[in-house]
Amino acid sequence: MAHSQHQGYLGAVYDAKSTEDVAAHYDAWAETYDAEMAVAGYRHPSICLALLARHLPKGASPILDAGAGTGLIGEWLDIMGYTHVEALDVSSGMLDVARRKGRYNALHQLALGSALPFSTGHFAGVISAGVFTTGHVGAEGLDELIRITRPGGIIVLTVKKTLWTGSFERHVLGFVERGTISIVEKTEPYVSMPGEKATTPSLGIVLKVK
Repeated sequence: MAHSQHQGYLGAVYDAKSTEDVAAHYDAWAETYDAEMAVAGYRHPSICLALLARHLPKGASPILDAGAGTGLIGEWLDIMGYTHVEALDVSSGMLDVARRKGRYNALHQLALGSALPFSTGHFAGVISAGVFTTGHVGAEGLDELIRITRPGGIIVLTVKKTLWTGSFERHVLGFVERGTISIVEKTEPYVSMPGEKATTPSLGIVLKVK
């Protein structure tokens, strides 16, 4: 993996070589994460929330915040009328911060990319902001999210454009061709952190499970 052009914790998580490394860096970053991402102008949460509200009725439940981090999205989902939301994240430190916000019905310390302990079709919607990116989770993390979303349910995610135009898009189109999902919206490319130099564009993607 090429060395990231970012500094500090952001550079460290992008350069992580394993899931354990990612978790450790986020554990160390947890207490200052919200403030630092605010300075960077972090856009993924607001874009994901807008897409979810467009495609999933208010009050649909339960919702999974996959890669919840410190719970930025959980706070806003509750305000928007999605009142049963569960958090999933690989970092215990980030989940500790999310827990203190008191907006999640359950918190799960789990890594995307492996089997998840939820029944097939359990969630009405899944939202995953900033997870499918450099040094984090690849297309393999999508399989279980599709499985645990009920027919008619919505998955909203952000994907680094450089990943989407590689194997990620092919992986998604495989599910489309098999009739498992449809792509109902794809945003134009946008910069997720305008206050952070060297940030490459991302896409917001909305999938509907059939």
